[in-house]
Amino acid sequence: MRATGYVRKLDSLGRIVLPKSLRKELDINEGDDIEMYVNQEGNVILDKYVPRCIFCDQSKTEIVEFRGKLVCDDCIRDM
Repeated sequence: MRATGYVRKLDSLGRIVLPKSLRKELDINEGDDIEMYVNQEGNVILDKYVPRCIFCDQSKTEIVEFRGKLVCDDCIRDM
């Protein structure tokens, strides 16, 4: 992880603003889904959401929803 030098205050609704230059660098656009993780040290990690297969955890172009779960074509063929 690298330091960005950006510091933002949390507003009363728990929101923060990601600076435009950071959004541009990370290819995050208005309306994009953001995924949140907490690592073992208790740090919050923000990441642009990418749909992933529930079996192989790969993000591929051909992912379909089956009974509310995302599955890639490779795993479907393996089944």
